[in-house]
Amino acid sequence: MRYLFLLNPAAGRQDRTALLDRAARAALDRAGVPASGWEIRRTEYKGHARLLAAQAARFGEPVRIFAAGGDGTFNEALTGASPYPNAAVGCIPAGSGNDFLRTFGVKEEFLDLDAQLAGGEVPIDLMDTSLGLSAAVCAAGLDAQVALGAADYRRNPLFHGEAAYLLSAVKQICGPLGRRMRFEADGQTLEDDVLLCAVCNTKDYGGGFRAAPNACPDDGWLELVAVRKVSRLKILSLLSRYKKGLHFAGQEVAPDLAPYLIFRRVQRLTITLADGRGPVIATADGECAPVDKLEISVRPGAGRIVLPRGPYERFTAARTAAAR
Repeated sequence: MRYLFLLNPAAGRQDRTALLDRAARAALDRAGVPASGWEIRRTEYKGHARLLAAQAARFGEPVRIFAAGGDGTFNEALTGASPYPNAAVGCIPAGSGNDFLRTFGVKEEFLDLDAQLAGGEVPIDLMDTSLGLSAAVCAAGLDAQVALGAADYRRNPLFHGEAAYLLSAVKQICGPLGRRMRFEADGQTLEDDVLLCAVCNTKDYGGGFRAAPNACPDDGWLELVAVRKVSRLKILSLLSRYKKGLHFAGQEVAPDLAPYLIFRRVQRLTITLADGRGPVIATADGECAPVDKLEISVRPGAGRIVLPRGPYERFTAARTAAAR
């Protein structure tokens, strides 16, 4: 087994690569990994983690790649490694959001590099989207605009992490709201005025908004959750529940919120704009771009990830129990 640590100096509020480098070396030494069995690289530009992951994986021997950065860094590494069954990718949270890991555990567990090296590999589904491969959530509308706007605050010492997303949300709510969207989901068509929509393989996005509290990243399905256009007064209470995942009651939308939400389990989805107002901001795993159309489909079992020991044991135990 080989190990590759990819450290993104641009992630988060400040460059933590020197600290992470020392922590990785110490953990590898404690685990008894010989110097010939690991490498630590700093990424130098956008897309570099994808290239380095692909280079490490294509030799065919087992390799675990740990991406230290935000969701974008993890996405890059997973995209580069995904064609190679010998490679698995782990997430070390050093960014502003790090929403992917919330489906499996808490940040402290993923910062424990001893637990990372002692962890295990699990297969997960991936999404093919118009913005590229996605492991977590692809969204369009207000939620994507919030993700884009949060970048303006990430280096501010007062507004970082979740606070950057919340401040961006307040700013976006004060602007124009709602788009007419057409959803074609597994052969069914729906058109409505929509404030935001998220297609979820995992539970969280946008700095901790739990859009899909029941999403399973290995069940072969995606969850479409869309919020219909509502008044600004209603937005505040609705988004408060949306952030905490309280817009669901069990497996279905909470009855009192049913008039305001659209929910579908899908495998293939096309979202087009039906109001003639030009592109909308969309995001996939935190990376944002304007689009006129979004095409999304699930790729069952196409990704392989590394989970730290605790999350790995919980995840595999839950899957074993579900299979009985």
